[in-house]
Amino acid sequence: MRRKNGVPLTAGFTIVELTVALFLFALLFGSIGIPLQTQIENRKIEQTERLLHEAREALLGYAAAHGYFPCPATAASAGQEPAGSDHASGVCPTYHGFLPAATLSFPGSDWQGYGADGWGGAVNRIRYAVARQSVGPGTHANTFTRTNGMRTAGIARLAAPSLSLLHVCSSGTGVAAGRSCGRAATIVSTTPVVLWSVGANAAAGGRSVDEAQNPNPNGGSADAVFVSRVRSTIAGNEFDDIVTWIPMPVVVSRMVVAGQLP
Repeated sequence: MRRKNGVPLTAGFTIVELTVALFLFALLFGSIGIPLQTQIENRKIEQTERLLHEAREALLGYAAAHGYFPCPATAASAGQEPAGSDHASGVCPTYHGFLPAATLSFPGSDWQGYGADGWGGAVNRIRYAVARQSVGPGTHANTFTRTNGMRTAGIARLAAPSLSLLHVCSSGTGVAAGRSCGRAATIVSTTPVVLWSVGANAAAGGRSVDEAQNPNPNGGSADAVFVSRVRSTIAGNEFDDIVTWIPMPVVVSRMVVAGQLP
């Protein structure tokens, strides 16, 4: 042991040792911080998926009770169906908008009457689109938002595999704009309802060819074509939308149980 004037000296950190220690601490806290951030993000994704599932159930419950789906809310309708919604004719002021959480008494609605996803806030309101097409020749337009529209169409027409309503594709590249998935793979083409979250990048994202198919705070194409695919944060190819829909067999089943379809 080193001594000075006969007194033992306690070993201290040298500059090199201190640098190494700080480096190790940085590695330690970095390794903890990154998984923690990932865990938080995963929780928000899981929360959003749960909220979208609950929104699907709320919409199905509404359709079972009324015989039609509600019109989407607008940014000015406080989470209610907007003025001008007419279910005698099935006419909606818009067929792409927000979940009408106040109309549905949705438990996840905020103080303004809108349902928000796991990231919360006005830019992360849950989005909702409903088909405006008629089903089958000789039927009225707006089958899914018209009183008795689905009853008039009948089970056989609603369940027809050739039915073309809202399309969910695996990519925005190669779609037939506004009509179908075109050269992109089709996930579903017979759903009357699509719900989606614009994800964590709501305010800044939505510009990639895939996210641009889903209406978002930066625009997006409000037509019959949507995209759902794996998440990506690669610049120019980003995609963090969470998209779900109500399959037609589920709609028919719920309407039959509710007595809305014979």
